[in-house]
Amino acid sequence: MVSNIFKVDSTLNEPLYMQLYHRFRDAIDSGQLLAEQRVPSIRALASELNLARGTVELTYQLLISEGILIGRGAKGTFIAPMANCLRNKKSIITPNFNQDTHNAQVTSFYHENEVLPFQLGIPALDAFPLTLWNRLMHRVLRNTESVQLGYPDPQGFIGLREALASYLAVSRGVVCSPEQIFISSGYRASLLLILRSLFQEGDVGWFEEPGYHIAREFLQKMGMILVPIDVDAEGINVHLGNKTAAKAKFALVTPTHQSPTNVTLSLERRMDLLKWANEHKSWVIEDDYDSEFRYLGRPIPALKNLDNDNRVIYCGTLSKALFPSLRLSYMVVPTHQVARFKSTAQQLGGNSPIWTQQVSQLFIQEGHFSRHLRKMRNLYRQRRQYLIDAINQVFADILFVHQQSGGMHIVAELINGQSSERFVKQANRQGIGIQSLTSWMQSNHSTQIILLGFTNIKSAQDAFELCLKLKNCYFLTQ
Repeated sequence: MVSNIFKVDSTLNEPLYMQLYHRFRDAIDSGQLLAEQRVPSIRALASELNLARGTVELTYQLLISEGILIGRGAKGTFIAPMANCLRNKKSIITPNFNQDTHNAQVTSFYHENEVLPFQLGIPALDAFPLTLWNRLMHRVLRNTESVQLGYPDPQGFIGLREALASYLAVSRGVVCSPEQIFISSGYRASLLLILRSLFQEGDVGWFEEPGYHIAREFLQKMGMILVPIDVDAEGINVHLGNKTAAKAKFALVTPTHQSPTNVTLSLERRMDLLKWANEHKSWVIEDDYDSEFRYLGRPIPALKNLDNDNRVIYCGTLSKALFPSLRLSYMVVPTHQVARFKSTAQQLGGNSPIWTQQVSQLFIQEGHFSRHLRKMRNLYRQRRQYLIDAINQVFADILFVHQQSGGMHIVAELINGQSSERFVKQANRQGIGIQSLTSWMQSNHSTQIILLGFTNIKSAQDAFELCLKLKNCYFLTQ
């Protein structure tokens, strides 16, 4: 039974200790492991899974540091009493939410170990410097001291916050102190901290239409009322938002590369959005998820760069720049809100493991992060062109590629009246991860736009062959 629950795969890019860590979390979430249940000893589990004892020991350290496992001396190691509480909280926030078929289908892609052809939001995993990362991880573990085994700072590791403050000032024009930065275990954890700190159930917020469906679903599950505000070539229509819901408590926006259309919020609308927030004492949540990947000109400064009235909560992530299983996001909050956020963070807990944060600090401070980003920008520029060329060759009279200056996916339009939903469903059944723009919309409006990720297309030949497979799916819908 243990081997079935904790089975790991040495052929995956994800380190074995992280695979085992996620198996524990999944088993607790699914009810296979219960609060107060004794788990195998390090030696027994290592023997059964044929792993090194150090691998299992590192996993247990991570779980103990998060309060998921607790050691009881000679009695052994147990699932913490909080485990059932976490599962109950998950069920409390999910009732009475109707999720359409398209969104359910799209969301399922994010739980697959295998990267699907054209899958969105996955960086080029083949290009990540895994050997370097493991070397840094080993250095961190060798230098671990007993003082680091206590309860972590609810804001996150100070060394990483210092590194991020320096990085944001140079790369995004966000000038902040480490005390304003909060580390979280993923974007939804960041949103949860924001919601618990600033809002109440039933509060109204603007949400881009189309917009990031995972954030939309999460906010709705948490009791927020979202008003869809149309996005056009200049980004979110602030005038329409003022006209529709002027007294909204917040607006969640993706100004640099709008998710998913990749358009950039114009300067005029940035100023209008900040003016609205200041006049109504509302908040702007800026999701700056992939701003590093811009292929024409220099990266555009963050909206937070213009925030003279301290109404913007800036959210960033390392999952898109490095790898998704890192589960490490961060936010910058105004100085006058730090105490409130810190109090909420102490109640919520759930920070990223301290060792992961330390490795990330070294990766940034030693210059590996900036070199990696330069490499990835050049690589993505090339891979994006592979896909555009292949689309123009294979889908010449079927798809029109919209011009874009950045992002990690292509936006293409069916130009012959074919239904994008039918096309996407057929492709998904064949294991191809394209998405329809309709799936990113709160309304029932149907579009003929499809989204295709290009980050894991390794060559022009790969792009051409994948487009041929996609075209076969297209013909099956005729």
